Amino acid sequence: MISIFLYMNRDKFVYVGSVDIIEVDCSKKLQILSEVLESDQKIRKESDLIKFAKEDHRNQELVISIIEKCGMPTLKEVGQKHMDAIWLGLQHSSEEEIRKKYWPQVEKAVENGDLSKQQYALMKDRILMDEGKPQIYGSQIENGKLYTLENPETVNVRRKEMGMEPIEEYLKYFNIMFNPK
Repeated sequence: MISIFLYMNRDKFVYVGSVDIIEVDCSKKLQILSEVLESDQKIRKESDLIKFAKEDHRNQELVISIIEKCGMPTLKEVGQKHMDAIWLGLQHSSEEEIRKKYWPQVEKAVENGDLSKQQYALMKDRILMDEGKPQIYGSQIENGKLYTLENPETVNVRRKEMGMEPIEEYLKYFNIMFNPK
């Protein structure tokens, strides 16, 4: 839901510069990722869009720097909350190129059980939306409406496979009625 809010409000964000690889100490990746997660969740409880942009930018730089300099973490190396921080940093990126670039690592992390199928579905839909293609799992909202959905009549089968609630329940959060036609 946070990703949807961010995407819907993307035009209100302030450009804070390119996302660059920065110096990170790989021996402190647990601490860095804990801070990323805390920052990501804290900022979403506020309504300051400029602060959103700055924090998301900082978190993106930290996450991609860890991946580039230390390698993609696994659950054996870090905890679930640290893996969630990696995913959030990529999912909340304002730059679709970042999601695309690191998508293969996210796919592998899901295959290995380091990230959830639900996280896979959310990012896959976001990438498809970035590309102007229909989404598969129905997780993305645009301008108060469900973004174009591929084969809407079977979406709940796909959602169930990914551990997601039925689309009708999900869309209630946005006061949207589901019409598969």
